[in-house]
Amino acid sequence: MAKILMKGNEAFGKAAIEAGCKYFFGYPITPQSELPEYLSRELPKVGGAFVQSESEVAAINMVYGAGGSGVRVMTSSSSPGVALKQEGITYAVGAEVPCVILNVMRGGPGLGSIQPSQADYYMTTRGGGNGDYRTPVFAPATVQEAVDMIQEAFDVADYYRTPVMVMADGMIGQMMEPVEFKAPERKRELPPKDWATTGTKGQRKPNVINSLYLSPEVLEEHCWHLNEKFKAMEANEVQYEMYNTDDAELVFVAYGTTSRVVKNAVDDLRAEGLKVGLIRPKVLWPFPNEAFTKIPNAKDLFVVEMSMGQMIEDVKLACECKLPVHFHGRPGGMVPLPKDLTRLAKEILSGGAK
Repeated sequence: MAKILMKGNEAFGKAAIEAGCKYFFGYPITPQSELPEYLSRELPKVGGAFVQSESEVAAINMVYGAGGSGVRVMTSSSSPGVALKQEGITYAVGAEVPCVILNVMRGGPGLGSIQPSQADYYMTTRGGGNGDYRTPVFAPATVQEAVDMIQEAFDVADYYRTPVMVMADGMIGQMMEPVEFKAPERKRELPPKDWATTGTKGQRKPNVINSLYLSPEVLEEHCWHLNEKFKAMEANEVQYEMYNTDDAELVFVAYGTTSRVVKNAVDDLRAEGLKVGLIRPKVLWPFPNEAFTKIPNAKDLFVVEMSMGQMIEDVKLACECKLPVHFHGRPGGMVPLPKDLTRLAKEILSGGAK
């Protein structure tokens, strides 16, 4: 199949339709507004529906309702908009409603900027709402991965009956790259949606979609049930890339657009004979702890993010604090530069960095 040159936001939309998504509820916000614009035009062509809600809060609750009926549904926003959706996301986790939530990140806190950022790591990987819960979090680094991960996210959502997050910085939403749309690869046998609220037709008892449990004993049992799903996700849904790590003495850790900048720095440093590599989490939760057991020669880790350093804690936990963890961040919508990373990496390798 021929590749198509597409903007990231529009590729997200086409990938969702290819994955069987028929319903989208959302609200425009830079830098993801091209996605709802695309879906408003394309969803009716496949018998779907697009609704521009009156707010982000309304959008996620519409998603809750549609997902509860068993259809494939998604919403998207950018950082402050996703913050507004957090209450609805925790409701959907508690009620076990599958859906996909895309965050095309911008700088913050507050309204911040409209430039690309990675400052929503805490909010997204820790569960930004109330209660004990997690959601799987995909982190594409290219527009092609944006396509592939959106499609897989719908399968993961249906398999576990859970909301799934896709977290891309604003640059991925705005850049244009050639992409290929293949039939989605089915890695899991999806269960029937016999839990959905589709009407009984007089043939069964009504299904109830609910996250309210007035009995603490019943809620405790439900929380343990959800926890078993989270454990299964941790066992089965880890994804990462190892780049030139076999002999690396210094290992970068980065995701999304930042990882592409880091790869350029790794290549430049390798050309000078320096032993450096990269661990790239493709899924941010569950975090790829196992990757850090596969770098036997590593003496230092170097985290690079478009933030003030929100992934550092996970990296320290993954390496069990056995290695020094260095950091370089560009917050507020700024992007790290390869020349800065090569300079800092040389300082670390020479023992000059603190």
